[in-house]
Amino acid sequence: MGDRKPAADDTASEHPRAKVGRVRIEDVAKQAGVSMKTVSRVLNNEPNVSPRTRTLVEEAVEKLRYRPLPSARVLAGRRSYLVAMLFDNPSSNYLMEIELGVLDACQAQHYNLMLAPLVYDANDIIDKVEALVMQAQVDGVILTPPITDDVALLRRLEELGIPYSSLSAKEQNRHVGVVVDEHGAVCAMMAHLASLGHRRIAHVRGHPAHSASAWRLAGYREGLRRAGLRYEAQLVVDGEFSYESGYAATNALLDLEGRPTAIFAANDDMAAGAICAICERGLSVPGDISVCGFDDTPIAHQIYPALTTVRQPTREMGRLATSELLKEVRELGSGGIVDVAYALQLRRSTGPARAAD
Repeated sequence: MGDRKPAADDTASEHPRAKVGRVRIEDVAKQAGVSMKTVSRVLNNEPNVSPRTRTLVEEAVEKLRYRPLPSARVLAGRRSYLVAMLFDNPSSNYLMEIELGVLDACQAQHYNLMLAPLVYDANDIIDKVEALVMQAQVDGVILTPPITDDVALLRRLEELGIPYSSLSAKEQNRHVGVVVDEHGAVCAMMAHLASLGHRRIAHVRGHPAHSASAWRLAGYREGLRRAGLRYEAQLVVDGEFSYESGYAATNALLDLEGRPTAIFAANDDMAAGAICAICERGLSVPGDISVCGFDDTPIAHQIYPALTTVRQPTREMGRLATSELLKEVRELGSGGIVDVAYALQLRRSTGPARAAD
């Protein structure tokens, strides 16, 4: 049988986030019955276009879902000097530090920043990002976890010619941005706890949508193995990178018949919740239970006792991710991946394991 053109309904079963091929400005002009120059005037919000003509063009744009490529603006020397930071992350401390770093880079290079909160698993996330990019005419976007690993979104940004930079993306999604050896960092933290005599070390996991949760769990398990300690599934409790989830997870761990002598929480917010739960039980940190976290956000210094944690320089990561993005904006292919060093911050929340009574 010969080839046939696909019927209109052939794409009806596609994922709701799938996109059709790119529409050209010529298609919009034909649909509206006007010239390409008139379409351009409407898109650029220029004067001397009648209300009726403007409406015809806008209706054609909406019907055809036309989106002008931002790369065409750049080629024409029409940069907006605006970048957007896309985020959906329960840790306000982490986001605040990243945002400050992004602002540092923007101010140094005379760029403005737009903050764009999203729901990472919403079916319309691509539509929302596309609308934001086109309406604000941003030159590029900074992606934070877990949005960094939304493959469909990354593909659409590439189709639209939108440069992007990611923080802590999975290896297969790393093009421009920053990363930290989170697995190695957690192994080092586990070695520290083992050196203090801890043998029952619990872990409060992060949100499953974040790559960091898997990396930190893997580091926890590998750290146990290197220390000659047995992995116990009951000592691993799910969290969501929030203070409240750390509090709830720790209460579950404290209800175990053989409670842990140390808790490694996958971020500082959950570690702070853990300390609160422990103290409410009349126990002491680190006298009865040691607690450590990951990130070294401001809360690590604000709680008592001060938190032992892994320092990933989140503000510097935001700055570097933005600097790499702006390189990419100026010249395609010039941005890259920067590997940022971590460091253990040993403070008063960890101490020697308490001897068995």
